[in-house]
Amino acid sequence: AERYIEPGLVFCRERGLESSLAWLTVLAAEAGLARGRWDDAASTAGTILTWPAEGFSHPRISALVILARVRARRGEPGYRPLLDEAASIAKAAPTVQAALLIGAARAEAAWLEGAPAERIGAETASAGEPGPSDVRWFAGETEAWRHRAGLDCGDPAELPEPYRLEITGDAEGAASWWQERGCAYDAALALALAGPGDRAALRRALDLLQGLGAHPAAAAVARRLRALGEQGIPRGPRAATAANPAGLTRREAEVLQLVAAGLSNTDIAARLVVSDRTVDNHVSAIFRKLGARTRGEASARAVRLGLAGSAGDEVA
Repeated sequence: AERYIEPGLVFCRERGLESSLAWLTVLAAEAGLARGRWDDAASTAGTILTWPAEGFSHPRISALVILARVRARRGEPGYRPLLDEAASIAKAAPTVQAALLIGAARAEAAWLEGAPAERIGAETASAGEPGPSDVRWFAGETEAWRHRAGLDCGDPAELPEPYRLEITGDAEGAASWWQERGCAYDAALALALAGPGDRAALRRALDLLQGLGAHPAAAAVARRLRALGEQGIPRGPRAATAANPAGLTRREAEVLQLVAAGLSNTDIAARLVVSDRTVDNHVSAIFRKLGARTRGEASARAVRLGLAGSAGDEVA
């Protein structure tokens, strides 16, 4: 979708197509949320909320939910009033899509708050049959939250692939689906919540969540690992990470030096003796933390922040 969103926004602005412009702007915010660019998502959602309320009810609902999710995922206050406002708007102009969207966001917030399964069930009470194709993504997420809480869900056969995989027991397949599309948070949830206690999966989920700055979810996964007897679970950012001006971990800083030196991900994987996928994940986290979209942008920002180090010496 991101291939088309920006040119679509330009097209709509030039022609005064306000309705289509509104929908594409919502999609831009949703893409930022899904792919871990939470600053971008929050900024775009904030722009939507400055529009006149009349005639833009669903974009406003979506923007409120996106902003609420960014705050909840980061452990910031003020997300509940946003969800309440979204529910109030939806009550005045009810749609299945809005109900499912808000229900999934409330279920996620409840989990982040450590609420019992009954509350997640109450928040997702509108979930049922998948319904028309245009709401199946939203139904899929609400059904996934019911599954994660150990509640009964509907037939997953008609749900979108990642939710169907998770609900039918293939958490690894669901996580891979999300990661292939750059959706680290959803991949982490699939790994962390689908199984009874896979320590390796939980460790991977914790790494992803910490890389995103998803502090409440990371804390919940860390608690599960400690309950399973895992040792050495960090309770927050490591000292080296906190001292880094971009919040990079030691390994991310090392990868960034090699990116700045011009090495490909495959070359970096060979040099560090790790998998290509591991390097891909590190590079994605680096881009997100630096607010970069390309390797060139990441390298330039690393130099400005004094993070590039002696990349040439490292390669030599």
